[in-house]
Amino acid sequence: MNKKSLTLVAFLMLTIVAHAQWRVGATFGTTSNHYRMDRQYMSDYKINDRWGITCGITGQYDFNSWLGIRADLNWTQKNHRKSRDRAPMDYKYTNNYLQLPVMASFSFGGQKLRGFCNLGVYGGYWLTSNYDGVDYNTLNSTSYQVKGHVDFNDDRDQRWDCGLVGGIGMEYRFARHWGAQVEVRYYYSTTSVQKQYMSVKDYRYNSTLALQTGISYFF
Repeated sequence: MNKKSLTLVAFLMLTIVAHAQWRVGATFGTTSNHYRMDRQYMSDYKINDRWGITCGITGQYDFNSWLGIRADLNWTQKNHRKSRDRAPMDYKYTNNYLQLPVMASFSFGGQKLRGFCNLGVYGGYWLTSNYDGVDYNTLNSTSYQVKGHVDFNDDRDQRWDCGLVGGIGMEYRFARHWGAQVEVRYYYSTTSVQKQYMSVKDYRYNSTLALQTGISYFF
């Protein structure tokens, strides 16, 4: 590499560093989770979306005014509901996940008010699962309340999760070192929460929509 090439590379690196900026922050919001599974022969079996919450911390490194890389560490609920028409059975599941999305962040707009788009991948771990609701005893034709904690089974449950993530939102710089965001984000899981331990394949996936706000400190 000659001197001209070295000078050009050094100039480009200095330009990137001059416009680069770190930020750290926190997020909080709500989730709506869609649980996907094959109901097989259970035609009266219903699976409904359920709301939950999400919160976490975030860090971002902006290479320039329009491109950055962002990583979040968040606790996210991926809840769902199962019920049947022919029997008064209704279970509400609360599932807690720890997630790490890593995304490229593209932004556009003015100095104070800007739009942005986040695209990337995420990895996660299924921490806990709880349920409450109503079940039905066919022996005496009575219903009863149920509530408890799901005990994970290594042969059945896939606790590691990964998939794709994308989001769009707006950011407002209300002070020199402070900014606030609102974002709609979508997590699309590519990993079944249930392992295929039986002869009949039974894949189950989560797709989670999150509406969250955040505040960041710019260094």
